[in-house]
Amino acid sequence: MAARQAAQGGRQDELVIWMRPEQASVGRPAERSRAEITAAAVELADREGLDAVSMRRVAAALGTGAASLYRYVATRDDLLDLMTDSTAAEYELAAPTGDWHADLLAVAAQARRIMLRHPWLPALVVTRPTLGPQGVDLLEHVLDALADHPASAARKLEAFAMLNAVTAQFVQHEVSTTDAASLRQAVYLQHVAAAGHHPRIAALMTSPGVPDEAAPPSADDHFRAVAGRVLTGVLS
Repeated sequence: MAARQAAQGGRQDELVIWMRPEQASVGRPAERSRAEITAAAVELADREGLDAVSMRRVAAALGTGAASLYRYVATRDDLLDLMTDSTAAEYELAAPTGDWHADLLAVAAQARRIMLRHPWLPALVVTRPTLGPQGVDLLEHVLDALADHPASAARKLEAFAMLNAVTAQFVQHEVSTTDAASLRQAVYLQHVAAAGHHPRIAALMTSPGVPDEAAPPSADDHFRAVAGRVLTGVLS
């Protein structure tokens, strides 16, 4: 029994890149580091998009062969996890102020800025969320800000996950929606409302609080309002 559990524990360790040695135990001495490989992959993704990130392209950026990278990173999925976690080092985590709502909105605002700097990041946050050493530090900061909140531990984890997901979805929409597309959507909704066949939509279009297309709220204000409502809803 003990031997089987030890073997299973070893296999689980192999699933997590941060729990594996930085370099394979066989082969030549290390010439690169995971940090260098990750930085090269992030730079490539920032410049050309996530689809451009392959072991071959990253190796070429480092002036080496793709086969050599497999001594440090077993798969492209490992590389994507390293890239995602590396961006969490860009947060500036100030000491909690005692106002959990303001502290978490500050985290969310930073998350949005980081995702805007790395347009490939939101898709990874949504499709393959991961926590490595940098992400764990961020989670610890969020839990510290929520230390005196009466919500359960599970709800606090949900708030962290929802904040990341909502920020990623907001940024994806933000970077993909053009002014022309927004105008087309507004014009069509006005047409639908005027036709009289969708009274709920017509009422919505004339309701207080619907953004005025001539003076829409800033992206910063809109995001802050959305993130604030999510946090209040999850933690209430």
